[in-house]
Amino acid sequence: MDFIASANKAIVQLQPYQPGKPSDELERELGLTRISKLASNENPLGPSEKINTCLGQAFQDLTRYPDGSANQLKQKLSELHQVEIDQITVGNGSNDVLELVARVFLGPGTQAIVAQHSFVVFSLVTLALDSQLTIVPAVNYGQDLSATLAAVTPRTKMIFIANPNNPTGTWLTEKAMREFLDALPGHVIVVLDQAYFEYVVESDYPDGIALSREYPNLVVTRTFSKAYGLASLRLGYAISHRDIADLMNRIRQPFNVNNMALAAAMIALDDQDYVNKSVQLNTAGMAQLSAMASELGLQVIPSVGNFLCVDFGREAGPIYDGLLREGVIVRPVGLYELPSFLRVTIGTAEENLHFFAALKKVLDKQ
Repeated sequence: MDFIASANKAIVQLQPYQPGKPSDELERELGLTRISKLASNENPLGPSEKINTCLGQAFQDLTRYPDGSANQLKQKLSELHQVEIDQITVGNGSNDVLELVARVFLGPGTQAIVAQHSFVVFSLVTLALDSQLTIVPAVNYGQDLSATLAAVTPRTKMIFIANPNNPTGTWLTEKAMREFLDALPGHVIVVLDQAYFEYVVESDYPDGIALSREYPNLVVTRTFSKAYGLASLRLGYAISHRDIADLMNRIRQPFNVNNMALAAAMIALDDQDYVNKSVQLNTAGMAQLSAMASELGLQVIPSVGNFLCVDFGREAGPIYDGLLREGVIVRPVGLYELPSFLRVTIGTAEENLHFFAALKKVLDKQ
């Protein structure tokens, strides 16, 4: 039986998402004991102490199914963002809610628009649903909103925008977003992924949830994986018009968010000291890594996320491999049409110094 030949053709054409290399895998391969994982845009602080000390009850309930509607968390998010509970959809990471909204609106005969260098999940979910994928060329590594508008056709159902964008770190201002939304036909759904929202300190950066009160076709996704430090628990959510949320919840898998994630998120939302520390560490680390790149004569894409894309001016694969041998895991981004770049997550000051020393050693050898 040729299972591939009989499979859905839209699925066969896809390449699996490639996560960052795990630290323990590198330890096994090379026998290293010091590993700095700067590949997956994780929070380098480790989990909040409040979460470490307050999850006991959740452990006691491991034999019970979680609250399938996430009622307590939705109530807390409703109060935080000043939205109605029926506007919220929770998911197993923000990737889950991105797929849910795509499944609601995309399919054969429809079109979705994404930017060049944009988050690969946008393309994956579009192609998996056999929808036409239109990729708009980037401007300065970021989304060209004018070109995005020009690409809209009668078949356009959805436009994906990451702000800030992963992997480039570029961002769009509130003025630019408003002008874009004002010019867009109201039936086209805009999915605004703000996974790195908490890290952004620029004054002209838009709060997508605030914008969604004025633009009912705007769906905003957020995550607990980054600034809240809960990547392994996989929890994200979307804020949208209640009709869109209703449709997303109709196809959402039962119990798609586990009890530990729900309990941790409730604690995390109250622990703004931890978020503030994460942002302060990130701001200092961004300056530290930018200075290091400048010292080595390397260009970076200006970023407002928790990572930097560093341009080596040549194929970056050998540099990535050399860094692995020094115990530093970063992220190649050739898949995003950036073959000369490596994406480096902002780590602790010590991890950043480890990266710098390793990089100098690698570049001296090449």
